[in-house]
Amino acid sequence: MDSNRLCATLLAKIHEQIERSEHLVQLVPADRLDWTPPISGAWPVELLLGHLLECLAGFCAALSAVGPERLAHFAELRALTVNHACSPAEAVSRMAIYRAHIDEGFALLTDSCLGQPVRTLFVKNGEPLLTLLLGNLEHLINHKHQLFAYVKQMGVPVATPDLYRFRA
Repeated sequence: MDSNRLCATLLAKIHEQIERSEHLVQLVPADRLDWTPPISGAWPVELLLGHLLECLAGFCAALSAVGPERLAHFAELRALTVNHACSPAEAVSRMAIYRAHIDEGFALLTDSCLGQPVRTLFVKNGEPLLTLLLGNLEHLINHKHQLFAYVKQMGVPVATPDLYRFRA
């Protein structure tokens, strides 16, 4: 069995979620960036786009802890603004930057790395890298679905294939 098969499978799923998120971002009408659904406390769509960037930054943070010497330059990502009012063009451009860094981080991993404990702000003794990566994937998927719901409520014709990639 290939020593990186699980890492490759996980990375493919992350790529899929980034691609579907980018697709939905591109469906946001340019004149509706300040639209907010009629739900108490909901974010405007432009803030949701900025939050998607934080979702991707989380992958980079987890990966940088595994290869701090080789991925020291990931610290530069912290200077990039997240959780801000963001245009679709900026979101897609920045998503590509995070995706490239995620790919770079995964290139250093083997399947055995997924069990390595990574110290976090919340868990000082660390938790397995896989747990952190799956948590970040869940975070991205939840907000991708939120964006899907926003776009649908704005009247953009979307359907299940806009949300998921179907395999033959």
